[in-house]
Amino acid sequence: MSETNPDILPAGLADLLPPRAEQAARLTRNAMDVLAGHGYDRVSPPLVEYERSLASRMQGTGRQHLFRMVDPSSMRTLAIRSDITVQVGRVATTLMATSPRPLRLSYAGQVLRIASDQLNPERERLQIGAELIGHDNIAAAQEVVRIAIEALAQAGVTGITVDLTLPDLVDTLAATAFPLAPTQISAVRRELDMKDAGGLTALGADAYLPLLYAMGPFEVAIDALAAIDAGGVLASRIGALRQIVAGLPEDVTVTLDPTERHGFEYQSWFGFSLYADGCAGVVGRGGTYAIPDGKGGQEVATGFSLYPDALLDMGLDGDGGTAGKLFLPFGHDQAVAARLRAIGWRTLAALAEADDALALGCTHRLDGSETVLL
Repeated sequence: MSETNPDILPAGLADLLPPRAEQAARLTRNAMDVLAGHGYDRVSPPLVEYERSLASRMQGTGRQHLFRMVDPSSMRTLAIRSDITVQVGRVATTLMATSPRPLRLSYAGQVLRIASDQLNPERERLQIGAELIGHDNIAAAQEVVRIAIEALAQAGVTGITVDLTLPDLVDTLAATAFPLAPTQISAVRRELDMKDAGGLTALGADAYLPLLYAMGPFEVAIDALAAIDAGGVLASRIGALRQIVAGLPEDVTVTLDPTERHGFEYQSWFGFSLYADGCAGVVGRGGTYAIPDGKGGQEVATGFSLYPDALLDMGLDGDGGTAGKLFLPFGHDQAVAARLRAIGWRTLAALAEADDALALGCTHRLDGSETVLL
């Protein structure tokens, strides 16, 4: 039996090679510039934390994704982050607890999960995001959605769709207009997730059937949701969604699925998913949520995370592609080359007379002070 190649990477992990690595760096840079332009200050939490602290802030979601190990220094269990959002929450409620609110923070980095899924086979992913801490009102939700759209547009994404949801809708209705026993709530959620009308009827939850049809293009779906007689409990939610959508760019498609909960396990009254033409899955999610402060209290927040690796597969990098390389012949004028780099050229200098510009991937050659297409 032949020995396993020691250079093979574990499943779900991959090297980023040129030009994809440069595209990823440029995409991150452009997205972070958008966030900085809106007043979001960058933070950079560590890749590894104590498992107890990290898991306690995940509010019961995603703990199964954490890689764990023992720290030989403290002999305590460490965990590699699977989500940066919870780390930003820790920073906000500890190191920046006295900073003025609303607190606007941004981040970018890699996250790692134990297992992949069918739609996302990668276990290591780039996560870019922003958190607006101290508010979860309509204005905060609208700002966060608009900035997420702008960051994607800056990366060259077209055909953006925003799918809105109300993550705690079933809990709200179960406690008011459409009462459910505590043991029924999870079952009703499951049948709504499956879009199973028969399953709802079998549970004696016929009152929830109209929710199955309050989905699709926003204007149609929101009217269907408004037609559901829920004793007025939905009126404020419906009004809020209409206001949020009214402030979004006209070229963005907006849909509504009010009972969607996949990926929204810890969001409160509002959530959204982002899709793009040419991408099979979700490229980002966000919404309103509460941050545990570690002292038994909570702080409200609104934010989003983008997972833009799929955009690299589309050839998008926010700058129209990778710039061509300019070959600098052996003995070229250094001052001329410096001026060309200053205006955006990428140069590659010959180290020997025999260096071949085409073989080295160059698109142009420096001839004196002029650039010549190869």
